[in-house]
Amino acid sequence: MPARTGAEYLEGLRGQPREVWLDGRRVDDIVDEPAFRAPIRRLAELYDLQHAPANADTCLHASPTSGDPVATAFLVPRTYDDLVQRRHAFEAFARHTYGLMGRSPDFLNTTVMAFAEARDVFARGGERFGRNVVDYYEHVRENDLFLTHALISPQIDRSRTSADQSERFLHLGVVDETSDGIIVHGARMLATLAPMADELLIYNLPGLRQGDEDHAVAFAVPLHAPGLRIICRQAYDDGTSSSFDHPLGHTFEETDALVVFDQVHVPWERVFVYRDVALANAMYSETNLRQHTAHQTNVRGLVKCQLVAGVAMALATAIKVDGFLHVQRSLGEMVGHLEMIKSGIARAEHEYETAADGTIRCRFEPLQTLRAYLARVYPEMVESLQTMGAGGLMIVPSEADFVGGVADDVQRYFQGAEGLGAVDRARIFRIAADLTMSAFGSRLVQYERYYAGDPVRLVAGNYLGYDKADCLALVEHVSALAGDPVHTA
Repeated sequence: MPARTGAEYLEGLRGQPREVWLDGRRVDDIVDEPAFRAPIRRLAELYDLQHAPANADTCLHASPTSGDPVATAFLVPRTYDDLVQRRHAFEAFARHTYGLMGRSPDFLNTTVMAFAEARDVFARGGERFGRNVVDYYEHVRENDLFLTHALISPQIDRSRTSADQSERFLHLGVVDETSDGIIVHGARMLATLAPMADELLIYNLPGLRQGDEDHAVAFAVPLHAPGLRIICRQAYDDGTSSSFDHPLGHTFEETDALVVFDQVHVPWERVFVYRDVALANAMYSETNLRQHTAHQTNVRGLVKCQLVAGVAMALATAIKVDGFLHVQRSLGEMVGHLEMIKSGIARAEHEYETAADGTIRCRFEPLQTLRAYLARVYPEMVESLQTMGAGGLMIVPSEADFVGGVADDVQRYFQGAEGLGAVDRARIFRIAADLTMSAFGSRLVQYERYYAGDPVRLVAGNYLGYDKADCLALVEHVSALAGDPVHTA
């Protein structure tokens, strides 16, 4: 079937009731739940966006099997132009969400494409697993499904392995197998947007040890599978706030969840890795998942940083602090960050790698460097914005203030420089406060800081995996110039 529309996405959610818990109560109507309503509508708009005449050539391509238009995130790149098309498609989605939705559908569409491209890696565990991952990729592509994933075990006792927790299956694992599938039990986190997605993809990050075989598994299940419970964190916006007061949090709240598997059945055709510790640890790097997903991640991260920089520029102008040298320096640093991210993406595309089968992927090093860079830079940019707004961010008038008994005072004392009215000034400061002062904004910072895992380990990995030959060769040349020590009397 062709790529879905927003109405078809909403219809799919209504037709797949799942067990979702929010604030201790079960949510009966996902689509119209106040805490979910606005972000679900924004996600639906993404499905419509890909069909808009201005975007169709960028966001869609012809399926190699059905000929139907399918999302560009599923496109296996074979030329530089394919990489550029993918970037433009990622950017279209990111600009519609201002880069604030880190788990928009294109992210995991890219993941299943990367898995299918690396079918031989999965086939090391058995030929059927290689076939399974290709079949699943085609299923998701042809039905334009929205996936989320949960890669982290509950943080109970991180000094112990998955197999050595106080209960055998606190961490998700295989408890049984049958002729038609496996039975899994336990929990995983951090399933972002789980109430709003169609299916859940499970695989491991590196770090499993011998003895963890029951936990070394990769598979996919619908989010309405029997026995699957989605326990959401408290909503930062319950759907009752004003879009004026919380212009970002009102619409872009990405619910995070713990997913509990209570004896969930997974058909064999949806299993990709089975009780294989070595393969479960290797698949993250050997499937080239990192290049394909980091391409989308860094494009989205660029747009998100552009938003912060734009808000900082608008705020500085609104109260005329942009004439101060230290503010200009902060804004100049933000501009530098944006240009560094753009340059890294461009280099990764231009210096693409070619696989044995003729497919290509972005160069790994610049994209991986940017992942570590964003984990540091985004929090720094938010802090700079917070510093520019200073005490003004702590006393921004609300929507009610503009229509209440103090409206005249608000209009007079909250105006900006050079004739900027109080309402327009408040809009800028409200956006800035949502990014820097709210629970929603704090979550955005934490999300980027740990997006790719432990930021210390991530940066250390840049050194450990780096080809050091060019750097060390220069040292050898200089050492040769220095010559041997000469004894003098």
